[in-house]
Amino acid sequence: MRVPRLVGLMAVDARETAQARGLFINAPDRPDFHLAVVDYVVRQYPQPDAEVPRDSMVYVWFDFGEGDGGGGMREPRIPRPPSGGMQRELDEPPGDAFFAMVIS
Repeated sequence: MRVPRLVGLMAVDARETAQARGLFINAPDRPDFHLAVVDYVVRQYPQPDAEVPRDSMVYVWFDFGEGDGGGGMREPRIPRPPSGGMQRELDEPPGDAFFAMVIS
């Protein structure tokens, strides 16, 4: 039998889909998985369309984990701003530099 695609489904829908195909489902990152309703599946193993025997276990995750995506904190930004404080703004070029570039 083929493993259904569970990524993107809510927890309750993932459980129902797996059970309808004769599969068991487990969530290592949620000990209270049987109570989860509106959390969305972000990863699964085995992958969708993999061939497995009936009554196999499918693992799903609801959090990406450390460093694997998701919202989270966006700092520090890369590349970092240059050190040394504020930089001097350059003077305007003499004449009409834009006009000279268009004509060239």
